[in-house]
Amino acid sequence: MFVSKNLTVNENGNLAIGGVDTVELAQQYGTPLYVMDEQLIRKNCRSFKKSIDKYYDGNGLVCYASKTFSCLEMCRIIKNEGIGLDVVSIGELYTALKAGFDCSKIGFHGNNKTNQELEYAVDNKVGHIIVDNIEELYRLDKIAGEKNVIADIMFRIKPGIDAHTHDFVKTGQIDSKFGFALETGEAFEAVKLAIQLENVNLLGLHCHIGSQIFDIAPFEEAANVMLGFIAKIKKELDFEVKELNLGGGFGIMYTEKDTPSPYDTYMKNVSAVVHKKCEELGINLPFILIEPGRSIAGPAGITLYTVGARKEIPNIRTYVSIDGGMCDNPRYALYKSEYDALVANKASQEKTDIVTIAGKCCESGDLIGENMPLQYAESGDIIAVCATGAYNYSMSSNYNRIPKPAVVFVNEGESRIGVKRETLDDIIRNDI
Repeated sequence: MFVSKNLTVNENGNLAIGGVDTVELAQQYGTPLYVMDEQLIRKNCRSFKKSIDKYYDGNGLVCYASKTFSCLEMCRIIKNEGIGLDVVSIGELYTALKAGFDCSKIGFHGNNKTNQELEYAVDNKVGHIIVDNIEELYRLDKIAGEKNVIADIMFRIKPGIDAHTHDFVKTGQIDSKFGFALETGEAFEAVKLAIQLENVNLLGLHCHIGSQIFDIAPFEEAANVMLGFIAKIKKELDFEVKELNLGGGFGIMYTEKDTPSPYDTYMKNVSAVVHKKCEELGINLPFILIEPGRSIAGPAGITLYTVGARKEIPNIRTYVSIDGGMCDNPRYALYKSEYDALVANKASQEKTDIVTIAGKCCESGDLIGENMPLQYAESGDIIAVCATGAYNYSMSSNYNRIPKPAVVFVNEGESRIGVKRETLDDIIRNDI
């Protein structure tokens, strides 16, 4: 019935998540409200960890992509599950450190890291700094030298793979702001340089071909290409690349049209390619890392809204206006991303309506979705938008000076605040 498997209809006919009535959550904490199911987050972490341990004989590490959804409580959960973390800014790294995260399990990404960020990463002994370009390599070598340390690095590589996804979230092709290109020889020259530098230690290579990918074949091809490059480095430079990060991008179900493969199937198929290719090329099996984010947090979250008004335009469309919008979920405005939604207090009823869910921001494009099946929604109803655990809170803004919603974690029938709702004073706290 639901795209998210952690949702049920309780005896009151209301939507429940993690055993908690969503209508009661809306009454207790207010709306808009992000709700995260802790047990599903943990289940997804364990599924990835069990799979990588199984297919790589313990020679691998799952790293949660924290850009998906980051806060202190999320970092604590990830830490408790024993997996690593991928950060892309000083803010995400700071959050991880404040949560007590093991820095040796952190990888620092970003296509334009500042000197402040590089220094902060070096000072805190981050496990991997994923270098994106030559200028960054030189800056990092200088910073590490001044601190009399050696920084462990990876290079982000563009393997030239078509990920069959939205153009805005394809990152593995040559025309991308991220990483070193293979086709031009840029990546090989970067490796040659890194080997010669005194203050960096090239541990491995990284690639990421895109996001919300359902087809396993592009991941297999990326592994082939990257291992071929590792073999070339060994043959021509007599240097062994010991680690390979194959990134993330695994798709999830937002609507019934989405058909993601089980994560264990991905791991099984790609690991078979990795083992076979290493044997063919005569290279040692590298330590394998992956970076799931959306696939851990996305299905675990929902967003609750209160309906303010219903506006029927005959022979055109029906708008259902909510008390949130693009300020707490900009993905439809950015990508036309589709979602499944339902009226939480009418969850047991059939969806007999087709509506456009409109946000409250002063933008015509502020929509959660168009032509969406929904139970008949009217003022005061609670609407739940499913699978919003990824890239909703993390991409939220104060557009129109709207305070950001709270984040609530639910766990086996109980709820707790993870992030407080912003106040009006929060909106002006940095104003002078």
